Amino acid sequence: MQPTVVTILLTAAVSFLLTVVLGRLLIPVLRALHAGQSIKEIGPTWHMSKQGTPTMGGLMFIAAILVTLLAFGWKDLAGGDWGGLYVYLFALVFGAIGFIDDYMKVVHHENTGLTAGWKFLLQLAAAILMTVLLRNAGYLKFELYIPFFNVTWGSIPDWLYMVFAAFVMVGTVNAVNITDGVDGLSSSVTVPVAVFFAAITAHWAMGELTVLSAALLGGLLGFLVYNHYPAQVFMGDTGSLFLGGMVCGLAFATDMPLVLILVGIVYIAETLSDIIQVLYFKATHGKRIFKMAPLHHHFEMCGWKEKKVVAVFAAVSALSCAVALAGVWGRY
Repeated sequence: MQPTVVTILLTAAVSFLLTVVLGRLLIPVLRALHAGQSIKEIGPTWHMSKQGTPTMGGLMFIAAILVTLLAFGWKDLAGGDWGGLYVYLFALVFGAIGFIDDYMKVVHHENTGLTAGWKFLLQLAAAILMTVLLRNAGYLKFELYIPFFNVTWGSIPDWLYMVFAAFVMVGTVNAVNITDGVDGLSSSVTVPVAVFFAAITAHWAMGELTVLSAALLGGLLGFLVYNHYPAQVFMGDTGSLFLGGMVCGLAFATDMPLVLILVGIVYIAETLSDIIQVLYFKATHGKRIFKMAPLHHHFEMCGWKEKKVVAVFAAVSALSCAVALAGVWGRY
């Protein structure tokens, strides 16, 4: 069942309100449990003032999105359209990995959690499972739709597509995680992405995915009530890995993973800046291209305030999502 514009807006509004209410309940609990964020010493010195700010705040929008999805998407679920639930569960698995990582950091009171190896293996398993699930459910074809050209590149061997999907999914999730380094940045950048998927799935009459996208939008806006500068709470890996799962899950559920190049332009830039910095540092024995990586820290070191970084990066994300929308609008 395709939701109306009123239903889409109502879905976003309910998700927003639920997130705000849950935030009022969750933040005091996190403070009481001393679930504070540990700040890396190698980061900007002025970020040390954020030490102890409650983390794992992503739990508020994770819960709100689920309740909203079930409330407004139950007719689709009853009718056998489980696409939105599949994507949510996929994102939830990544959120659970992040929760374990956050919990270990909180318990040990240091900025380390799961080892990189364990993170990668768990994320890889989740990516493979999601690809198989979407394939068997009929949401995903082992072919690539190319935006703007409105053509599909088919005849891709199953094994090759599986490798591609796993690489993109794990990469996207970690790119969103890297972007979460300034108050309100990751959530603000992802708001236009949620709007993009809500618009395109509504246009293509993919009701359950539209409800999920609208719920994501409302949840992010609700979280920003507490996460805008100066942040009262951080989403933690719990929230950022969940968001990464949502973004790439929606891209694959709509069968157009290549659109992530546009809608995820900020995530990609953040990740590439990190990779380039490390490679150049090693190749030149200590020289740097950026004043600090990832990219948001570079601009901070250039004198940009956190609010300006968030505003500019969110604007870039919005513009890129608008371009992406034009590139895929005529697909069906």
